[in-house]
Order: sequence, then C-alpha cells, then structure tokens
Amino acid sequence: MRRLKFLSVLALLGVVLAIASIVHGYRPEKITTQPMLPFQPPYDSYIAGAGVVEATTGNIVIGTPISGVVMAIDVKVGDSVKAGDPLFRIDDRDLQAQRLMAEAQLQAATVALKKPEHNLAYAENLKRRDSTAISAQDLSDLRDDVSQAEAALAQAKAQLVQLQMEIERRIVRAPVAGEILQLKMRLGEFLEASAASQPLLILGGVKRMNVRVDVDEYDVARFHPGDEAVAFVRGHPELKVPLRYEYTEPFMVPKTALTGQSTERTDTRVLQVLYSFKPGAVPFYTGEQVDVYIHAPIGDLSAARP
Repeated sequence: MRRLKFLSVLALLGVVLAIASIVHGYRPEKITTQPMLPFQPPYDSYIAGAGVVEATTGNIVIGTPISGVVMAIDVKVGDSVKAGDPLFRIDDRDLQAQRLMAEAQLQAATVALKKPEHNLAYAENLKRRDSTAISAQDLSDLRDDVSQAEAALAQAKAQLVQLQMEIERRIVRAPVAGEILQLKMRLGEFLEASAASQPLLILGGVKRMNVRVDVDEYDVARFHPGDEAVAFVRGHPELKVPLRYEYTEPFMVPKTALTGQSTERTDTRVLQVLYSFKPGAVPFYTGEQVDVYIHAPIGDLSAARP
C-alpha cells in the first residue's frame, strides 16, 4: 500500500515538472532593442535628398582590351596604386614565343646587312682610286642591295616593336592614381574584351570622396549651388560630415533613390548635384547611401537658379 502511494506521488510530481517545463519553454524572451536616436534636421528650411558616396575620379570599371586567361593579379582590394601601375596580366605566352622568333629575325637581318655594306664600301673606294675600275651600273646595283637589306632590317625591327606593344597590351595598368575598391577576378579566369555583365575590378581615388545627391524637380527652384549641405549616415544622426559643393550635372534623370520623406514622389525626375568631403573619423564607404540636407533659405526663388 505504501509502495502504491509512493508511486502515485512520484507520478504526480513528474506531471507537475513536465507542465512547468512546457510553460517555461513557451515563455517569450525579453527582447531589448536600442532606441532610435531622435533626428533633428540641421536647418529650419532645407532640401532633403538621397546621396550616394563615390570616388572623386568616379568608380572606374577596369576592363581588358584583349580577351584571354588571367595569368597574374598584381593588386588586392584596398591597395593604393599610382597611374601606370600594373593591375593584372593576360596570358601572353604565345606572344613571348613570337617575340623570340622576331628577335632572331632581327639579328639575322642585322648580319645580312653587313655584307652588302662592305661590298658597297669596297666598290666606292675602288671607284675613287680608278673611275674605270667599276661601272656605274654595278655601283648602282650594290647600292640597291644595301637598300634592300636595310629595308629587311627595318621590317624586322617593326615586327619586334609590334610584338612588344601587343605584349604590353596584355598588362592592364591603372589609368589614374587611386584605391582598388572591388576585385572579383580569379587566376585562370577567361576574360572577354567586351563589357562584362558585372565589374571585375573597380578603381577610384579616395583622398577626397564625392556625394552624388538627387534633388527632386519640385525642389530645384529652391536649390542654390552656394548653399551649405550636410551628409548623415543612415540610421545614425550623430554621424555627419559637412559637404563642399563641386558642380551640378544640368541633365535631369529619372528618380531611383528614396529618402523616406513623407512628401516624396517616385514619378519625378531629379537634378544630380556633386558635393565632396575629406574622409575622416566618420565611416563612409564608396557606394554607401547617405541622407543629405541642403540649406535652402526661404526667399526669392528666381535668385536661386544658377
């Protein structure tokens, strides 16, 4: 009897523990979120625009003038390069073999020129000593032989120079000084000379960085090139940088980037304005979207047009 009561109590205890485990397992976890910092526009009257960070040289997509297999890659992402530094090399072993043949032909043409030159020099010396020792026709034939050998030598030199230029074309070099922003090619990969579907190497100058800002067409009348502007890291209103006006592209394009403003429309066109800033403590990256506010004081709209 006691044993039966003990087993009953033990079973009841197991059921209680099981129910407590299930209840605890379904209890929602306490999630802590970081509150969004309140954002206050830097100006009482402003133009808001979406901006994209660019390199000062523009984002230069590097291609290859010659289709072929990548034999060597001389840079990596983040490297700084000078204008003319090699970036990558296309397989040139076929041209190197042709260059060896061209060098041999050049040497043979150089040697072949010496004999007619010696014959002509001997005949001219003999002619000076005795004008009747050699006919004018024979002397002319010797000069023709020298000219023919010189032409063959010039042709051999030109072929070698042409091959050297073709070999040099297989070395893709940096067109400007800058930083390697993106590198997606691999050793042994075959590259087409035509435009690739996606950039394989992007280069850009980053000593100063540009911000391309979209100004909506209904705000263009209030925009003035000399007005102050500030760029903010999205979601972090405490991270900002003042901008310097560079230039305005006078051709308006369809709107593609949004700022999240309640008054914003997508069926509009935008004026693209270029500002610049010097990278510093604020972490901005090429291709990053930023929120830009341009000071646009209320006044005579006719004076705002450049």
